Amino acid sequence: MYTRRIFPVRGVIRWTRRHIFLFLLLAAIPVILFEVLRWKWLHVPWLPLAVLGTAVAFIVSFKNNASYDRLWEARKIWGGIVNSSRSWTIMVKDFITDRHAKSPKGKEGLHTIHRELVHRHVAWLTALRYQLRKDKPWETHLKTGKSNKEFRETQYTVHEDTYPIKDMITPYISREEYDEIFAKGNQASQLLGIQSRRLRELLDEGHIEDFRHMEMENMLVEFYTLQGKCERIKNFPYPRQFATLNYIFVWIFILLLPFGVMESFEAIGGQIIEDLKANPAYFDFTQKLQIFIGNHFVWFSIPFSALIAWVFHTMEAIGENTENPFEGGPNDVPITDMSRGIEIDIRQLIDDTDIPAPYTWKNDIVM
Repeated sequence: MYTRRIFPVRGVIRWTRRHIFLFLLLAAIPVILFEVLRWKWLHVPWLPLAVLGTAVAFIVSFKNNASYDRLWEARKIWGGIVNSSRSWTIMVKDFITDRHAKSPKGKEGLHTIHRELVHRHVAWLTALRYQLRKDKPWETHLKTGKSNKEFRETQYTVHEDTYPIKDMITPYISREEYDEIFAKGNQASQLLGIQSRRLRELLDEGHIEDFRHMEMENMLVEFYTLQGKCERIKNFPYPRQFATLNYIFVWIFILLLPFGVMESFEAIGGQIIEDLKANPAYFDFTQKLQIFIGNHFVWFSIPFSALIAWVFHTMEAIGENTENPFEGGPNDVPITDMSRGIEIDIRQLIDDTDIPAPYTWKNDIVM
């Protein structure tokens, strides 16, 4: 996934604790009706329920594989952004020179141009990650209940929700460029357009040769391609017909599960008593305890049913929380941290000053 502390078991339990209590309640109600009120007809044969559980397991597995593919593709895209950003920086540093310039800039003047292009690239990274963090109606982190909201607010912070984009992008671009990009809809695309326009100006001034200009333009095209791949994942959700039906099927299985499990547990309890009756050698406290357990063994179906329900529901929830890798969840691609890492790396390549420090994260959850 990404570099952070391994998600602890207690974190998973805390994340799903409300559903654990719900599953215990759903498992207890049929047992009370079955054992206390003696509704012995209230059960479901285990065979069809097992077939249903197998089908649900395949569906959950399919969704989780598809969700992981979306997450892994997003991570590969940002890996490409990391590599391309370094390539862009060395091109800026080595291709833009005074060798054929009509008006040489000198060492300091060239460093100013290098710094301008690299800073504008950092602004592109900033605009892109802010666009990817915008909420979409189908994303889950704001609508999965009070438990997830509490976890989000207390256990980690999303940088893009805390600091406005204006404060984060203005140090890297001029006021004119800021007004230009925010007059349009897609700020990241506009910044790449400004980069291309600036390269053309440098070509006209003789600071870039034709071949080198073409190579740098190809790199901007690569940035457009990577941005488009991110937008494809962000703007096209996992198909709702699959996600919704998967959710319904899981809950049908969870609701029916206690009705199929409790009869099997009652049969086990009856077998315990039958075995004791078949060997009446002596009758002590141990046998009394075994008879008591046998008579009430059906109650053990409650934690067993809750455990199976928790496993199925948690696997479904994992897929649901993985399918949108840019929404700002604790298991998403850490684009904020990666952007800061890219910034530090490429600004060091041009010997820039005032390089920011890496972000510090709450509870080691990297965003």
